Amino acid sequence: MKNYFTLFFLFIFFGSNAQDIYLHCGKIVDTKNGKVLSDKTIVVSGKTIKGIENGFSEAKTSEDIVIDLKDKTVMPGLIDMHVHIEGETNPGRYLERFTQNPSDVAFKSAEIANRTLMSGFTTVRDLGGSGVNVSLRNAINKGLVPGPRIFTAEKAIGTTGGHADPTNGMRKELMGDPGPADGVINSPEDARKAVRQRYKNGADCIKITATGGVLSVSKNGVNPQFTQEEANEIVRTAKEYGMHVAAHAHGIEGMQRAIKAGVQTIEHGSLMDRETAKLMQQYGTYLVPTLSAGKYVASKADIPGYYPEIIIPKIRMIDAKLKETFTMVSKSDVKIAFGTDAGVFPHGENAKEFKYMVDAGWTPIFSLQSATLTNAKVLDMENELGQLREGFLADIIAVDEDPTVNISTMENVVFVMKEGEIYKK
Repeated sequence: MKNYFTLFFLFIFFGSNAQDIYLHCGKIVDTKNGKVLSDKTIVVSGKTIKGIENGFSEAKTSEDIVIDLKDKTVMPGLIDMHVHIEGETNPGRYLERFTQNPSDVAFKSAEIANRTLMSGFTTVRDLGGSGVNVSLRNAINKGLVPGPRIFTAEKAIGTTGGHADPTNGMRKELMGDPGPADGVINSPEDARKAVRQRYKNGADCIKITATGGVLSVSKNGVNPQFTQEEANEIVRTAKEYGMHVAAHAHGIEGMQRAIKAGVQTIEHGSLMDRETAKLMQQYGTYLVPTLSAGKYVASKADIPGYYPEIIIPKIRMIDAKLKETFTMVSKSDVKIAFGTDAGVFPHGENAKEFKYMVDAGWTPIFSLQSATLTNAKVLDMENELGQLREGFLADIIAVDEDPTVNISTMENVVFVMKEGEIYKK
């Protein structure tokens, strides 16, 4: 019996960590220096990268694992700063809030999380749902279901009738008067309470809808929807609770109010002008372009019944401005964080954003850095994520080709590791 317990002790404390993984990489993307390097071995021990060696190193023990990625390009796991993991676009999406139970949303979101991870995104920021996103984050962290590391805003904060008012489009007897607990505010006091409620509910960050939105069942998609005082109070309170703020914004005035309030990221920025771009540079605000959402929504606008009729004019107006806006932004010094708005289009197709960014004027290596190095910094995880580097978490993916030559190869991730565990091989 004594020998049994001795062996058990040795296995628990040593055996589970004795096995290293050697990844023989034909190419690796050095996101820090913006280069592609050849013939490297990444040694993974436990959840972290133990080291990166020149050439193809041999395993040190018979228990170690060697994985041949000599004909692949390897890079850090991708980070998407704007997803909605609780649901997905479909013609019946606007009815689902009346037909789905929280358990239905939970099962669907678990499948979406797995699909997202399999596409190479090992970390995401969820910018608004019903609260299932908090439970999903916790379940993934506990290893109960596979999925990306989630930073969630829980329920987005809006104003009465605004883009994040959950009762927009309902008949009057169902509208009620949602308040701060529901993420709807109408004063600085409400704003403070809504932020604190998100914190209480388990949010990691705050998302506000600084302007109208394209897909909400309301007429205006660009008008400012918070006073300056309300926006200021949201950011002030969020900082006190250790959270950053992301601001959905299409129109200029709402965008500028959010920037002046001190939000960390502007989501979409569809109608941004040069003055607003300069303001973002002044305040150090990041832009999350979400080009994928704009492309997808415009492609579905011609399908009768796919979206409510009140939405179609907003889609047309925004779509007509996007190319001009992002051609201007790509030539500016605005800081760019990679994000897609997945859920507005099918999850798992997040990597199409890379090609859209390149088409808009950014280089392939810049787009890759935005989804790794930059996003890790935005999440305050620049010492753990975004690079293939000793001591960093072993979030590692591989694709068939060199993405600096063919960016579309990012749409077919063939190997996925998250914290040292292989999910796709």
